[in-house]
Amino acid sequence: MNEVLQNSAYFGFFLSLLAYWAGVRIKSKWKLAVLNPLLIAIILVIGFLVAFRIDYATFNQGAQYLNYLLTPATVCLALPLYRQIRVLKEHWAAVLCGLAAGCATSLALVVAFAWVLRVDPVVARSLLPKSITTAIAMGVTEELGGISAITVAVVILTGVAGAVMATGIFKLFRIKDPVAQGLALGASAHAVGTSKALELGELQGAMSSLAIVATGILTVIAAPIVANGVF
Repeated sequence: MNEVLQNSAYFGFFLSLLAYWAGVRIKSKWKLAVLNPLLIAIILVIGFLVAFRIDYATFNQGAQYLNYLLTPATVCLALPLYRQIRVLKEHWAAVLCGLAAGCATSLALVVAFAWVLRVDPVVARSLLPKSITTAIAMGVTEELGGISAITVAVVILTGVAGAVMATGIFKLFRIKDPVAQGLALGASAHAVGTSKALELGELQGAMSSLAIVATGILTVIAAPIVANGVF
């Protein structure tokens, strides 16, 4: 199977798109929070590769082209923010405090778990940028001397977990303000969380888009300080 697929440069590309399309269809039919399209796509792709004994290198030969879309997709998130610029001006102080708290909490949790579980310093450094978008997280990890593969995996897991649990957490803690919902999703679950925020409303999506950028900048500044001071 590997030999046949190696001749198709776009096998991984189309498999990823097909798996995500299936995830979207499943989510639209049953509408359960746990049925996140990205989570379903990951499960389907892994299942397909294991079932047909296809190695990752063969799959990534075509799937890597999707990585080129990460940066422009992130930039496009500025559109809903532009539409809600008036709300941002009204709540700028609360927004700054929320984003700073979100970034500090994310880094503090990594440090705490790394200390309790006695995680290897290299692995711990790879976990620090877990709550920012992949395009920025990989650059941060390289600067910190971490392992990019670990960072990518934990960023995806963090995003999916945040998107799946967001609705339940908002109900549990009675978080009804759209600005707070958007900031929480963007600061903790980056682009995947933003896709969930856009489902909740345009204002939530705008605040989540802002949180992605701001949290990314704050993490780029704070992560090396934490890494050098603790690990």
